[in-house]
Amino acid sequence: MVTTTAPTRPRRARNTTVALKVTMAVTGVLFVLFVLLHMYGNLKAFSGQEAFDGYAAGLRTLLYPYLPHEGFLWIQRVVLVVALVVHVAAAATLWRRARGARHTRYVMHKRQVQTYASRTMRWGGLIILAFVIFHLLQFTTLTINVGGTFGSPYQRLVEAFQPEHWYVYLAYLVAILALTMHVRHGVWSGLQTLGASNRRRQRAINLAAYAVAAVLLVGFMAPPTAILLGFVN
Repeated sequence: MVTTTAPTRPRRARNTTVALKVTMAVTGVLFVLFVLLHMYGNLKAFSGQEAFDGYAAGLRTLLYPYLPHEGFLWIQRVVLVVALVVHVAAAATLWRRARGARHTRYVMHKRQVQTYASRTMRWGGLIILAFVIFHLLQFTTLTINVGGTFGSPYQRLVEAFQPEHWYVYLAYLVAILALTMHVRHGVWSGLQTLGASNRRRQRAINLAAYAVAAVLLVGFMAPPTAILLGFVN
């Protein structure tokens, strides 16, 4: 007697592991470009209040009158929120699949060398998300006021990192460390996913990932550290 089995339904292309990894890589590129530009803008604090406040005001009128007032900022926010939702959803799906595979009898388990950054990607992402929410409440919606209410973005920044507000500096440092670890692993794995890595280029890509992380760490921490030490006031 011939028995037949029901054909398995093919998995949709957008739900394959490769597609999810590519999605994470592409959205990760958007995030890295954004944080690099954001870091560069923060360095305007070293040029004084007029330069920093002018930069903040310029973002609201960027591409005006082709876009309405703050139009560019709102487009940027929508794109980043959509990218964040897609990035987190893809990461959660991949994590669930990896966890399920570890409980499958016929899966061959291999010892993999994982960096500290790769092992902490999940909780690091949660730290970054919590900090982004705090950062938006402090500098975008102006819901959280540290040391008083200020109309000037420069004054709000300087007051936030005064020595008496050391806890803000500490929270910022923890968040930036989590960000740099996340970016280092993300750049390395993202370039591999997009096909830029091979055995010959692996070392160079790893060095590039560390370089991007180092630039972000120094660039983001330079203004608050200078404020804390009294070099910017």
